[in-house]
Amino acid sequence: MLKPTPEPNPAPAQPSLRRRTVIDTARQLGPLEGENSRIGGRIRRVLVAAATAKSGIDSDTELLEYALAKVALEDNFGAKLVAAQGPGGERRRP
Repeated sequence: MLKPTPEPNPAPAQPSLRRRTVIDTARQLGPLEGENSRIGGRIRRVLVAAATAKSGIDSDTELLEYALAKVALEDNFGAKLVAAQGPGGERRRP
């Protein structure tokens, strides 16, 4: 009986432009400066696996740093857009 040939290892994921931009911006604006600290928590394995697959980040530390940087840099564009709309959907003037 023939054994199936193993699948070749996929090429390591290159950091996406978005990921590089988030990390570079966080470095420039300061949230990635200073001492490292330790955090702990229980996170569902499925969520970590999905975030790892989507981002290409294998390191838990790098994954958490990227996720936290995205939150820290969030510009609330959606909320600002909705707030700029009037009750009938027309744009309010500042």
